[in-house]
Amino acid sequence: MSTPEPLTNNQGLHVVHLFCHTTDSLDRDEVKTAFDAAVAAGVQVVSVAMLGAKADICFMLLAEDLWDLRRFQTNIQSAGLLVSESYVSVTEVSEYASKMPAEMIKDRLNPVLPPEGLRAFCFYPMSKSRGDVHNWYSLTYEAREGLMRQHGESGRKFRGRILQVVTGSTGLDDWEWGVSLFGAHVDDLKECVYTMRFDAGSTLYGEFGAFYTGVVGSLDEVLDATTF
Repeated sequence: MSTPEPLTNNQGLHVVHLFCHTTDSLDRDEVKTAFDAAVAAGVQVVSVAMLGAKADICFMLLAEDLWDLRRFQTNIQSAGLLVSESYVSVTEVSEYASKMPAEMIKDRLNPVLPPEGLRAFCFYPMSKSRGDVHNWYSLTYEAREGLMRQHGESGRKFRGRILQVVTGSTGLDDWEWGVSLFGAHVDDLKECVYTMRFDAGSTLYGEFGAFYTGVVGSLDEVLDATTF
């Protein structure tokens, strides 16, 4: 079997969220083998037991080499998991945050997941409006920066309760960003999203996709919760 040349970013990591349903052909040992192989290759794999009917399991993966993400997807499909939804993005530093301290920029480009003690999880995609009345991209940079500064101030109120990982997906998936939230409690997630939606940047210009909610756990915990 040939080994393709690695495909890396200029900066930051590739990210994929794989939302899966279990099937009758699921082989837990093969899933574990796929998980262990990815980790051995340097991939960060966050496993989540999902709530509701949208998915049974979510894997959030971060890796330098895009091929490693493709191999994991192939391996879990071979093991009997059906990938029913997905999201492709990359870690990034917003143009409005480029003057942050170097350590904060490093954390955004190379987050270490999952965060300890924050097991409540949700993911949603979002874009900025291009409507006839409210068009984010017709605003000046100064206006956009001011709105994002207000948005950031709201988010900082949840420091210690919420870790937000915003990844960029313009040109990579159907929305412009993917937002992964890790919280101490599910109602922390709810309060955070509710509060930040009152910022003008969200109220006037935010467009949101479907929300996926679950519980972060070890692979064994997630498989135990989602298989018979």
